[in-house]
Amino acid sequence: MEALISPFNLKTVILAKHAQHVVLIHFPIALYISAVLFRFLARRTGSVTMAEAAYYNLSGSAVCLFPVLITGVLAWQLQLEGQKLHGPLLLHVLSACASTGMIWVVWWIHYRVRKHKTPLPGRFFVIEIVGVVAITLTAHLGGFVSGVNGSG
Repeated sequence: MEALISPFNLKTVILAKHAQHVVLIHFPIALYISAVLFRFLARRTGSVTMAEAAYYNLSGSAVCLFPVLITGVLAWQLQLEGQKLHGPLLLHVLSACASTGMIWVVWWIHYRVRKHKTPLPGRFFVIEIVGVVAITLTAHLGGFVSGVNGSG
C-alpha cells in the first residue's frame, strides 16, 4: 500500500518531479503582463509612479526566469524522462526561448532608457505586446505538454 502524500510535507513539495516549474512560471508571466499594463497606463497618464512600477515588475519578471528555466529543464528530464523534443514539447521549448528572449530584451531596453533618462518611444509598446503574445503561446503549449489542455 502506498503511503499518503501530504501537501504540507516539505520533501513532497521540493522533490515533486514537475510541480516547481508549473508553479514558478506564473510569476514571470504575471510580472511581465503587469509591467506592460503599468507602462501603458504610465504613457496614458504621464504617471512616473506607474512607469516605476512597470520597470520593477519587468525586472522581477526577468529575474524570475532563471529558476523557471532551470525547473523547466528539470521537468523535461524528470517528468518527461528526457524524451526527444518533438510536437508540442518542441514548440513549447522554442516559444519559451522566444518569450525569454523577448522579456530580457524588453527589460534591457527599459534599463538603458532609464539609465540614460530618455523616454521610450510610443511604438515600443508593440514590441511589448509581441512579448505578451509569445508568452501566451508558450503557456498554451505548456498546457498541452503538462496534460492540462489535453494529453501530454
